[in-house]
Amino acid sequence: MSIEQLKERLFAEGQNIGFTDLELYYEKRESLSIGLYEGEVDKYDFSDVQGASVRGLYNGKTGYAYTEKFDEESVSFLLKNAAENAELIENEPEELFTEEAEYAETQFYSPELDAVKPEDMIGFLQEVEKKILSYDHRVTKVTSSQMRYQRSEKGLYHDKGLELREANNSLFFYVSIFVEENGELKSGSVFRITKDFNELDADAIVKEVVEQGLSMLGERNYPNKKYPVVLKNKAAASLLATFTSSFSAQAVQDNRSRLKGKLGEKIAADHVNLIDNPFLPEGIQSSTFDSEGVPTRKLSIVEEGNLQTYFHNLKTAKKDGVETTGHAHRSSYKGSVEVSPSNFYIEPAPQTYEQLYGEFDEGIIITGLAGLHSGAHPISGDFSLAADGYYVKDGKIVGPTKQMTVAGNFFEVLQDIEEIGSDLIFSPMGSSGYIGSPSLKIKSLAVTVD
Repeated sequence: MSIEQLKERLFAEGQNIGFTDLELYYEKRESLSIGLYEGEVDKYDFSDVQGASVRGLYNGKTGYAYTEKFDEESVSFLLKNAAENAELIENEPEELFTEEAEYAETQFYSPELDAVKPEDMIGFLQEVEKKILSYDHRVTKVTSSQMRYQRSEKGLYHDKGLELREANNSLFFYVSIFVEENGELKSGSVFRITKDFNELDADAIVKEVVEQGLSMLGERNYPNKKYPVVLKNKAAASLLATFTSSFSAQAVQDNRSRLKGKLGEKIAADHVNLIDNPFLPEGIQSSTFDSEGVPTRKLSIVEEGNLQTYFHNLKTAKKDGVETTGHAHRSSYKGSVEVSPSNFYIEPAPQTYEQLYGEFDEGIIITGLAGLHSGAHPISGDFSLAADGYYVKDGKIVGPTKQMTVAGNFFEVLQDIEEIGSDLIFSPMGSSGYIGSPSLKIKSLAVTVD
């Protein structure tokens, strides 16, 4: 049975047994993951998952059910379980989107990327590994070399006539290495996401990952104190990703956000803008509609330091007496409707990364953060994290520090951003949304060098 046939049967029978509103959500995900070890393929995994879920109002309550099977039995199974689920749920009924709306005419699917063959992916990985190992004698090992092609399709249908479908695809690349000198072992890594296989430059990747690793050799201790800091883009993006939930209306309404009651107030430096843009061509969360069928739009969440809005779905918007921002999100067809951004990032500015630290008399560059799950409190904003980076003197990088512990508060960091770089990148680590940042110059943070 096709998804269209399932939809027709479901809506017809749902009305007969008393559902006043019915919504069908469909999702299909395919991925191919390839990994190398010492030049040979040691990982070749193909995944193909599809499923559908029903959300509907039954006796004034919201019920959910999902299935991976599209057949005659699935229709009665979905309706029976959704009805039973509605009777058990005590929460307020959820809103279903039934309005007429206009949607952006934007495509995020690349047919050219879909045509990339597995042997092309393997050949590129082998080329990168070979060039890494011949780049410098201090490279001891390529610890990970992987590529994953991911394709997704989703559809949302309502018994009042709404019909939406959309597809997206992306290619992920990751490589990590060890370098060693005089018994000191350091690592380097590079991550890329693209919709154009041909734009992956093996030589540029090799240079970046090896030079990154070599630049961490020769680490030294430096005094423990507060330093002016540059959070390099990768570290800044991972920190923002850790605290992105604070901007969710769901978290605010559940008293899990320090931003409660802060609408219209200044929460960041004057030149800080946080944007959510669902139309980024290469954004892995790009979409013209959210998980409730609401049209998405580009939004300034923080504008010139002022908090303009929270992320809303229909339910949180109704509770606050505002319009939804189009941020309903399902982690999968099995999940309920939550709240999440799409492609959320700090807007870049013209300064280069080098200009950000070029005026330091003495300072620290933080290139990477670790322990984000255990060392950061998502409500208070406090963090104490392991960090890697460099010591800067008279505007020049002197060399790498021994592993540091950097402590502060995320919301104070937003207020203390003095300058913003031009080098926007997105973090692959965000569990909610696709989160990005350029490098940031911070007034000061407490740094302890182990």
